[in-house]
Amino acid sequence: MFMGQFQHCLDQKGRLIIPSKFRELLGQSFVLTKGLDACLFVYPKDEWVVLEQKLKTLPFTQKDARAFIRFFFAGAVEAEMDKQGRILIPPQLREHAHIDKDAVIIGVSNRVEIWSQEQWDSYSAEAAVSYEDIAEKLDLGL
Repeated sequence: MFMGQFQHCLDQKGRLIIPSKFRELLGQSFVLTKGLDACLFVYPKDEWVVLEQKLKTLPFTQKDARAFIRFFFAGAVEAEMDKQGRILIPPQLREHAHIDKDAVIIGVSNRVEIWSQEQWDSYSAEAAVSYEDIAEKLDLGL
């Protein structure tokens, strides 16, 4: 399970260090794609297969389903870590997530998310205001 929050900077070549806690869980090869809320999603191969199977069950006759599947898969790339634990984030994915230099890498159960520092700060400040209300609506039994 992925959890925690880490800050790192992109180097000049667009590479980002993946926290050591996440490296073994991700494996040498994994999938990087456009996420929701202007971030990137990183899936280990086994989780990607599960997600792919779920998406295959969506009715392709529905416009929204087709649009989501196209967006999600068109943005996906197979990524690998180098010996220093860095991944290369392609320019189109950096642009999607507004990542120029400072990035936040967070663990979210079955995936890793990569955010620009600015986007994460804005999102987390907004979400923190309604965190308790959201928990109450979801009736999580915490």
